[in-house]
Amino acid sequence: MTRSRKDLRQDRQFAPDPWQVREDGLRLDRLAQTESVFALANGHIGLRGNLDEGEPFGMPGTYLNGVFEMRPLPYAEAGYGYPEAGQTVVDVTNGKILRLLVDDEPFDVRYGTLQHHERVLDLRQGVLRRLAQWRSPGGAAVRLHSTRLVSLVQRAVVAIEYVVEALDEPLRVVVQSELVANEDVPVSTGDPRVAAALDRPLEALDARAHDRGVHLVHTTRRSGLRVAAYMEHHSEGPEDLSIESTVYEDVGRTTFIATVDPGQPLRIVKYLTYGWSSTRSVPALRDQVGAAAAGARHTGWEGLLDEQREYLDLFWSRSDVRIDGDAEIQQAVRFAVFQILQSGARSEERAIPAKGLTGPGYDGHVFWDTEAFVLPVLTYTEPRPAAEVLRWRQSTLPAARERARALRLEGAAFPWRTIGGEECGAYWPAGSAAFHVNADIADAARRYVEATGDDDFERDTATELYVETARLWMSLGFFDEGGEFRIDGVTGPDEYSALGDNNVYTNLMAQRNLRCAVAAVRRWRGGGGGGAGGGVGVGGSRRRAAEEVEEEEELASWSRAADSMRIPWDPENGVHPQDEQFTAYERWDFATTSPDEYPLLLHYPYLQLYRKQVVKQADLVMALWVCGDAFTPAQKEADFAYYEPLTVRDSSLSAAVQCIVAAETGHLDLAYDYWGEASLMDLHDLEHNTADGLHMAALAGAWLGAVYGFGGMRDHGPGLLFRPRLPAALRRLGFTIFWRDGKLSLDIDAHHARYRWEDGEAVQFQHYDQRVELAAGRQRSLPIPPLPTRPALEQPPYRRPARRVSPA
Repeated sequence: MTRSRKDLRQDRQFAPDPWQVREDGLRLDRLAQTESVFALANGHIGLRGNLDEGEPFGMPGTYLNGVFEMRPLPYAEAGYGYPEAGQTVVDVTNGKILRLLVDDEPFDVRYGTLQHHERVLDLRQGVLRRLAQWRSPGGAAVRLHSTRLVSLVQRAVVAIEYVVEALDEPLRVVVQSELVANEDVPVSTGDPRVAAALDRPLEALDARAHDRGVHLVHTTRRSGLRVAAYMEHHSEGPEDLSIESTVYEDVGRTTFIATVDPGQPLRIVKYLTYGWSSTRSVPALRDQVGAAAAGARHTGWEGLLDEQREYLDLFWSRSDVRIDGDAEIQQAVRFAVFQILQSGARSEERAIPAKGLTGPGYDGHVFWDTEAFVLPVLTYTEPRPAAEVLRWRQSTLPAARERARALRLEGAAFPWRTIGGEECGAYWPAGSAAFHVNADIADAARRYVEATGDDDFERDTATELYVETARLWMSLGFFDEGGEFRIDGVTGPDEYSALGDNNVYTNLMAQRNLRCAVAAVRRWRGGGGGGAGGGVGVGGSRRRAAEEVEEEEELASWSRAADSMRIPWDPENGVHPQDEQFTAYERWDFATTSPDEYPLLLHYPYLQLYRKQVVKQADLVMALWVCGDAFTPAQKEADFAYYEPLTVRDSSLSAAVQCIVAAETGHLDLAYDYWGEASLMDLHDLEHNTADGLHMAALAGAWLGAVYGFGGMRDHGPGLLFRPRLPAALRRLGFTIFWRDGKLSLDIDAHHARYRWEDGEAVQFQHYDQRVELAAGRQRSLPIPPLPTRPALEQPPYRRPARRVSPA
């Protein structure tokens, strides 16, 4: 049952704090949600925020980016081109566990008396801290401090400081530090194929105990990926402290035993390292994680903390969003930016899954969410991970080309959902037919190149992505008798409309894709440059003269298709139809739809959704944002007003997009309401699915709403354009973005926008209709023009965003 949008702010769990997310007390009924919120990651390793002792848990989880297991995708009736295998993220070897026994009684928060419990995710330090005070059933009182870190500097390293204090009298304390493979994991889906894939997915290859440590090496049974985990420890404590290590196939354990006196705590620092490979040998992986552990030990606990803080100090200095007037959203936006950073900081040619590395939601798959929502944030705050994700897409081109061939198409057809690069979407209308993912990838590459000026990346990576996706569009679309280029039978971002002709978002993105391909090939033809995309981005070698002639013909066809792209218009309603047929359909009967029938896809067959005017998530409205240069201001106002009463936001992707366009069209209070929903999606668990991981695209929406929404930034053409404007509830908004070789900061109040440029050569941009140039170290304050009064817009019944009232 879905709650009404009116009560989404109730039962707030985390008090507003500008730089922390704090949980006071422990809600066992919300463990799974808080495990996601308190997750730590670096793009390579992800740890859910489980309690140190391992139990109780909502859902245990330790993830390595790219490690998955295969499973079959059977169909009641097979069809040509259907994917045959699925991929599911694997919970790899768990090294978080530190079990505590006090005078033979296990520390378990469900027994005895938990006198105090707090957890704090520190967004500046990049650590999760925990403080617990517990009295055992036998009366023994202990205090536990733990601090957990996933290094943003040393890619393979996790470290945990664990301190046990006796409060009243000397206590015999046993700490069991463990590595555990194949732990029991609850399967959140009812799909038995997923359950089968996750039933003991790791097969032991090597297990050894060392002085104060253990390593385990496993392989996934079907996908054949080798996973290595290593732990070792530093300890300080009583003189009678004894330590021993044991190991079995799936469990490694180092046990610490001591008598702890009040005032003389037992302190353990646990160093964990992880690695995986599809090709490297067991000895090579074992040595790799051992060497990483040696590096961590050499750095030491305090050194790892210092590295983490220095990394984040630099990051926040160039990426912070500052809000005056809403402490709750200030916390939410910083939390969102921090989690986006964690999702990709050290991904190194790996993807960013829809749930990051915080949980198993969506089977750990990557969608278009990454390029369309997450990469804009990284491009302007921490560009290197954005480039790494796009290089991963390039590395999957062989699978994408094979998928295109299976579909009888040319070029590359990137998957709707995947982990390893192969299509895993079993439902065609809402999966493979959503070809816009290809243009989303190309556009993310375009944005990165434009923002960074990285010519090497454009030559070696972006051009190949442009070329292969351009070839796809040419084989997917066709020129009609009137000379227009049509792309029929595709699904746009709105998954309540499928297999439509000339989806406006898809066609505009394909048009830009084709133009990028033409410009890049002409720029880099014959330029060499090595890499997979040298020359013209195919094969890395310069073409012969005859091939150059053929290439010119191909480029000319791309240009012609782009220039004659079909963009539907409905003159009767004076709006752009989402696709050719959309505005001719009957409108959804909202009057007879009860509030507990949302999301609609769980209560109505797709047949009913596909043939009505009802929108799951912003589609045409997303085109107004991302392809805004294709619309006049009057068209944007009319289109937004038309689609607002049809959009039910059964997807968490929608609120941020509606926020951005509402702000641009002058509906600032409505934009503020949508921004609140986008920003608090996971912290308030608005969609009731935070338990299986944070939704990275929804988190990105918090930043997108600030920068593209109220900052009014647009990047769909050469250079940057800003049309900033604040809702009445906010006094000030400030943010900083990377642009080329410098930092551009913008501070906005009700009447003025102050721009400051740091580093690099002079920068040019546009403020409303005014061209602006700033030299390094200079700033300029410009007026914000008055806003015309706009009539309020209607939303579907029960689907209006909750009114945003800033908490006292």
